[in-house]
Amino acid sequence: MTSAEHPAQPTQDAAAQAVDPADIAAIAEQLGRVPRGLRAVAHRCPCGLPDVVETAPRLEDGTPFPTLYYLTCPRAASLIGTLEADGVMKEMTARLGEDEQLAAGYRAAHEDYLARRDAVEVLEGFPSAGGMPDRVKCLHVLVGHSLAAGRGVNPLGDEALDMLPEWWRKGPCVCAASGAEEEGKKK
Repeated sequence: MTSAEHPAQPTQDAAAQAVDPADIAAIAEQLGRVPRGLRAVAHRCPCGLPDVVETAPRLEDGTPFPTLYYLTCPRAASLIGTLEADGVMKEMTARLGEDEQLAAGYRAAHEDYLARRDAVEVLEGFPSAGGMPDRVKCLHVLVGHSLAAGRGVNPLGDEALDMLPEWWRKGPCVCAASGAEEEGKKK
């Protein structure tokens, strides 16, 4: 199975769900810090852990945070970092200037991202994320959007996903059980 056939699905109506303490612990372990502005798990890896979270458009202190979908899986993030280092973003940006259909799809992805973020809170004057709609600035954001929204919404996020090996095949990226136990001890 390739990442194009990624078996996990976007979490339906993520904002309506409370974030489970075990998920918070796993996300903190994935990030190496407590997650900020966490609203929901937006997508789960086939291993069962969160791999994309939905964040609030403003952090607790009021600071704008326009990245609605934040990739948390360190394995996926590392692989995407390799794509970025290999020049994939530059190639994708060049194609946006040459392929009208791709550019239209990417602009639609930008509009989708803004609509989803605006449904939570409008951030006047802030762009969507990842460089949308005119360039590719962060594949992590585009992949997070593709995973959270589902295939067919962000064409370049889908392309980047298709380039990734099955990061989940080795099992969970973090030991969520120990993180959940620690979270329980804090209460």
